[in-house]
Amino acid sequence: MLGTLTQRIERARTTVRRATLVPMLVRAGVAVCGLLAVTVAWPVPVLTGRFAVFIAAVAVYPALAPRGRGATVAAVAAVGGWILDTAWYDARVALWRVLALATLLYLAHTLTALAAVLPTDAEVDTDVVTGWLLRAGAVTLVSAVLTVLALGLTTDLAGGAFLVATLAGLAAAVGLTMLLARLLRRP
Repeated sequence: MLGTLTQRIERARTTVRRATLVPMLVRAGVAVCGLLAVTVAWPVPVLTGRFAVFIAAVAVYPALAPRGRGATVAAVAAVGGWILDTAWYDARVALWRVLALATLLYLAHTLTALAAVLPTDAEVDTDVVTGWLLRAGAVTLVSAVLTVLALGLTTDLAGGAFLVATLAGLAAAVGLTMLLARLLRRP
């Protein structure tokens, strides 16, 4: 047992010694996005209480081991904190918090995916990460604009029209999913 522990410690030392800047910056981005997401999501009394270290550890874990299920656990923890804050602590649902949480969760998710395929000792051109972040920024910007537009339409489409629009959107989503599934099965 002591031999296995010594081997793991030596392997960790080798990994840290061989690590390069860009993969470590990507992992740092995962950690920062995770910490900011839980900071936006969780109620302040919980973040300043005895669970703060545990919540921070869950948020940072995907940066340390991006190939596992840590990113999913961190995202669920952030969403759970937001639900706790809005349901239990009766916090007002503010648009800036919803958009910030969605953006931070998406950035953490996409950076975790990038960190999972980058070995820590890889020589990576910064253009790779820059392109990745520009695409992620475009996705979050378009999502934020569509969210604000959809929320603006909900006041205009109150009642039966809103129900029809919701059902039409659901039908479009199901139809698009079926089309994509069919295209994937094509020879």
